[in-house]
Amino acid sequence: MTLTQEIITVAMIVLATMLTRFLPFLVFPEGKPTPEYIRYLGKALPSAVFGLLIIYSLRNVSVFSGSHGIPELISIALVAVLHLWKRQMLLSIAGGTLCYMLLVQLVF
Repeated sequence: MTLTQEIITVAMIVLATMLTRFLPFLVFPEGKPTPEYIRYLGKALPSAVFGLLIIYSLRNVSVFSGSHGIPELISIALVAVLHLWKRQMLLSIAGGTLCYMLLVQLVF
């Protein structure tokens, strides 16, 4: 890329980043109530994302070969226990990921 193309690329990235950061504050100002469908999405989307992550993560797990999905099942159980115990999403995700990586690298 030429120097001009690099400058244009960086400028477009900066503009897109600023737009995604500032747009919610422009569309939904502080004094105006948040629309009902936005509040619904705020409640429904986290569960939907977790469901998609589970399906994506388990799509290639074969119960007929290798470790038979045991590391995956143990890690999913740990995520559920951590979430029910502490109710902190980041802790649950990090704990499950760490557990899975340790099981795959050291045990199975």
